[in-house]
Amino acid sequence: MRLRAQARVNLAAIERNCARLRSVAGAETALCAVVKANAYGHGTVPAARAALAGGAEWLAVAAADEAVELRAAGVEAPVLMMGALSADELSVALQAGADVVAWRAGFVEAVRAWARETGRLARVHVKLDVGMGRLGVRDADELLAIAREVDAAPELELVGAMTHLPCADVDGERTAVEVERFRAFGERLRAVRADVVLHAANSAATLSVPEARLDMVRCGVAVYGLDPFGVDPGEHGLEPALELRSYVGALKPLAPGESVGYGATFTAREPTWIATLPIGYGDGWRRAFSDNAEVLIGGRRCRLVGRVSMDNVTVDVGPDPVGVAEGDEAVLLGVAGAERVTAEELARRIDTINYEITTALTARPTRVYHRNGAAVSA
Repeated sequence: MRLRAQARVNLAAIERNCARLRSVAGAETALCAVVKANAYGHGTVPAARAALAGGAEWLAVAAADEAVELRAAGVEAPVLMMGALSADELSVALQAGADVVAWRAGFVEAVRAWARETGRLARVHVKLDVGMGRLGVRDADELLAIAREVDAAPELELVGAMTHLPCADVDGERTAVEVERFRAFGERLRAVRADVVLHAANSAATLSVPEARLDMVRCGVAVYGLDPFGVDPGEHGLEPALELRSYVGALKPLAPGESVGYGATFTAREPTWIATLPIGYGDGWRRAFSDNAEVLIGGRRCRLVGRVSMDNVTVDVGPDPVGVAEGDEAVLLGVAGAERVTAEELARRIDTINYEITTALTARPTRVYHRNGAAVSA
């Protein structure tokens, strides 16, 4: 059956990327694979299983429902809940057995109350803000006092301490200072609990800042073969795991003076042929790609022309459509023949980042999972 929009995910690529990250991080450093936001568009549960098969020991999410989804699928690995939690979400996350992150005394007391009520041990990390300015506390003394409170509570287990490095992909000097600040806090924390897990590095820091690797690295984009530096994943031994495909739903001539799409933003100056692909911003193919992307049809690049609409895009296949027919596959992201369209290329076209390209994909494109071309079930 021809699918109107298909996101093909190579689970073997995710496994290889995780093995690569484990190798870079070193044998003494654990890998936490970040699978938030539907695993950056790749599918939470299949991606999580592939990451674990590739050597990840932990998983990380940002929303309580994401932890529930993993547990419902039988995933038993430690799950780190990185985001802020409302009172209702906190209960959901803890019920799912997720580790939570604290930086306020009031939050710690709420976790203790849940643990006392349920009779279950709750696992807690603390967060130091070294420069991101969002979650966590900047005052190391204040956070150390909170960590002592967690460690002293019989209902709680102090598992780890984390921070988030804001500029690891662009500013190594700043990052080195931030890492040293966190390491100094970690040394003080180890006087409270010697086996606490220190984790700071994201994908960029894992690949480029050795001193940031510590006890565990938390990798997101690199797990999926996206370059955290926005250039070329191959430079870091990473392999893109996702391809986005559609097909030629219609093929019709366009005479000089005739236009195509909403707003008539493209008008033919000479005779050409237009291929219509049944995919659009309803599938997550951004409207910003209007007159601003290329699609692979028959192994060659063809220019997207006219506005991206909710359900369709139109592509100029040239004055001679020989070799192009209705039903032919079209690759919007991925490889066809000798040509390749990467998430990094697409991100540069619309001034964004590569993981916004994949995360933007909605539930409408059918996820198809395979290992190096061999179909597997999700």
